Amino acid sequence: MGKTVTTFLVDGDPQGTQYASISNKICQMFVIPRSNLAYLNEQSKLQKPAFYILTGEDESTKPQAYIGETENFRERVKDHETKKSFWQKALIFISKGADMTKADVQYLEYRAISEAKKADKFVLNENKQTPKAPNLPEYQKDSMDEFFEDVKFLASFSGCTIFEITQPKEKHLFHAENRNCKATGFYSATGFTVMKGSTVAAETTLSFAWKEKRKSLIQEYTTIKNGKLVLNSDKTFNSPSTAASFCIGRSCNGWTIWTDDNGQTLDSVYRKQLE
Repeated sequence: MGKTVTTFLVDGDPQGTQYASISNKICQMFVIPRSNLAYLNEQSKLQKPAFYILTGEDESTKPQAYIGETENFRERVKDHETKKSFWQKALIFISKGADMTKADVQYLEYRAISEAKKADKFVLNENKQTPKAPNLPEYQKDSMDEFFEDVKFLASFSGCTIFEITQPKEKHLFHAENRNCKATGFYSATGFTVMKGSTVAAETTLSFAWKEKRKSLIQEYTTIKNGKLVLNSDKTFNSPSTAASFCIGRSCNGWTIWTDDNGQTLDSVYRKQLE
């Protein structure tokens, strides 16, 4: 089913301050760069109960985030501005209708931290524990569950994949076996995902172009089992070739390296589907 998302770029910059909402839904998302927190002074809506995500980078190969709730984001962010250095952007979610309650945003925080940890796409070092679900009436819990589905959609729409668990729609799996690598994955709109449990080569060739990056990825995403490097979670790469090169430890063409159970290459299945 299609959806209509209305987005307003406050300063005309697609990377700048903006807000968005889904047609006929009450969830509204504000995206505010850290460099433009002055915008909070102009929006009384953001001085009310809200659920929010701070996103940025750390020294890890994964992006970093902090998930929280507040009764007044404008006041709460002052503390984050002082104590949290990693973040560069805030995603703030409010209700366009009646204001949410403290219990409502606490429930959203509970759902968000739990699902973000399952997805394992972002480092959540500062969300050390998953909070307990607050007591909500059943009808309000259902309402907040629906609201949270819109939160996940709008977060993804903005480019924040913190809740996304990539699954193969048709389970058309492809395999790569080379240089002690035995990997399985699938191709989707987000890129090529190498699946948990895949074995990757321990060494790289001398000519490999991104040794240090691969070394960091191996430290982040693999564990040693029976002397082999095994992925401990799914990892999505922007292209099949990057995925194959990571797994095999040498530069290669992923469109021809990845083959399915029938011996068809990724190229023959996807690139040639319009021929």
